[in-house]
Amino acid sequence: MKFHLAINLERMNPATDMKAVRDHTLEMVKMADAAGFEIVWAAEHHALEMTIAPNPFQILGWWAEHAKRIRLGVGVVNAAYWHPINLAGEAAMLDLLSDGRLEFGIGSGAYQREFDRMKPGLDQRDSWRYMQEALPVVRKLWTGDYAHDGEYWQFPTSTSCPKPLQKEVPIWVAARAPITFDYAVAEGCNILSWPLTMPMSEAETYRRRLDDAISRHGPFRGNWAMMRHAAVYDTEDDRQDALAAIRHVLGQFGNLMMQKGDVKNGFPDQVPLEELDGNARVDPGMLEENLMFGSPEQVVAKLKLYQDLGVDAFVYYASMGMDMEQQKRSLRLFIDRVMPEFAQREMARAG
Repeated sequence: MKFHLAINLERMNPATDMKAVRDHTLEMVKMADAAGFEIVWAAEHHALEMTIAPNPFQILGWWAEHAKRIRLGVGVVNAAYWHPINLAGEAAMLDLLSDGRLEFGIGSGAYQREFDRMKPGLDQRDSWRYMQEALPVVRKLWTGDYAHDGEYWQFPTSTSCPKPLQKEVPIWVAARAPITFDYAVAEGCNILSWPLTMPMSEAETYRRRLDDAISRHGPFRGNWAMMRHAAVYDTEDDRQDALAAIRHVLGQFGNLMMQKGDVKNGFPDQVPLEELDGNARVDPGMLEENLMFGSPEQVVAKLKLYQDLGVDAFVYYASMGMDMEQQKRSLRLFIDRVMPEFAQREMARAG
């Protein structure tokens, strides 16, 4: 099993120093790079302090200058917010500047609040149509001159300048629904899945959807990555702080997903805790069981379940409102006491 890192610039309140947040992300990326993580992922979101990510290509380009081996994952661009010529050029420029380390992820977005501002009139549930039109266009622009007359974009002959350094840029599709699994397999893409706070049965559902897509569209030659919020701890204080942090974040996330509550200066109001308490997805016991939370030994046991399910890479999602020093302690425990177990497992299989 390979390991990836997903991390955002995040602020839970206005008192947090933006430069400290900036520098923290780079420290985490450098730790992952030195430990042999395969990819670091940067998201795209707008007007939200909990995920400060207006342009993933920009921050990935900065990280690339300081972390020389790790690959750079766009995880993911929202196709509806971009013109394909602009998207192809930005992605290819990152590939050029990083000596061919681009991993290009594309998806359909998450929050209706963002669509209401970035693409007024578009229902988030229909945004997959933009993704499915945009991706083939970007690929064609990377190869040379191309004119497009589609449903959402039309333009005369154009091309991507620059072109990617890689002959074949790895493409990732964010997939949870059956239609996106079908599309990813049919188009020869890698798949990035996120079960949110749902139990292991949700990941098993994704496995069935992938198998169904393979039966309809032929062999799957890509990689399947699974993302989970992660917190590794060896003290009771860190355990309690991790659970408190994720519940705080989920209160804001619930606001955005349910469009319930206001967002002031980029900070979402929290859904009231009594409403969260009635939802099994945010019950502390369920969270600790469902997410990649636990002691190093507990995390190893959970990861083996994903590996046995056929997951090729685990995406360690570091951004969940925890104190920055605790985030580093957690990642260090993962590197020192979790990853070696899988290196030994791979050696045993190879032998």
